[in-house]
Amino acid sequence: MEKMFEVRWHGRGGQGAVTAARLLAEAAVTKGHYAQAFPEFGPERRGAPVQAFTRIGSSRIRTYYGISNPDAVVVLDATLSDNVDITNGLVLFGILLINTQLSPVEIQRKYRLKNVRIGAVDGNGISLDCLRVAIPNTAMIGALVKMIGILDLEDILSYFKEAYATKFTTEVLDGNLQAITRAYEEVKIE
Repeated sequence: MEKMFEVRWHGRGGQGAVTAARLLAEAAVTKGHYAQAFPEFGPERRGAPVQAFTRIGSSRIRTYYGISNPDAVVVLDATLSDNVDITNGLVLFGILLINTQLSPVEIQRKYRLKNVRIGAVDGNGISLDCLRVAIPNTAMIGALVKMIGILDLEDILSYFKEAYATKFTTEVLDGNLQAITRAYEEVKIE
């Protein structure tokens, strides 16, 4: 059986973790991959911790349960690490991408990580600049796309334009595209 690439997203209600998981999966499908995305939450409210999952593979995906050993973990709110073990189950040499102003070296020290590729990007700052609101999901997608290499920047931008052209105003659409691009360019990887 061929290995799938699995991503676990950690965020808070209202930050767009569920939307980010779905958007990555849908973009992968347009490039010929098989993919799925789904959330894991109960009757949470805005600000409550949520998890979402994305699987991407080159063959049909027949599993549909939470991801316990992700290849990548994306954290939309670094304060979640106070209550949630964000690195739980992360595979050896997996990816940890955090929305933070810390550097990858500072993250490595803070979480005492070894054998992990670390990405750090100020998703909140980027989304505030581009969208005037701290919803970091599209910024985090841009940074993740750079780190995983399954899709390229143009793949995610063209999918986003197509999927959201009628759902967002031109200003919001352009702001999200700028957030994706800036995070792709600004993510610091160690």
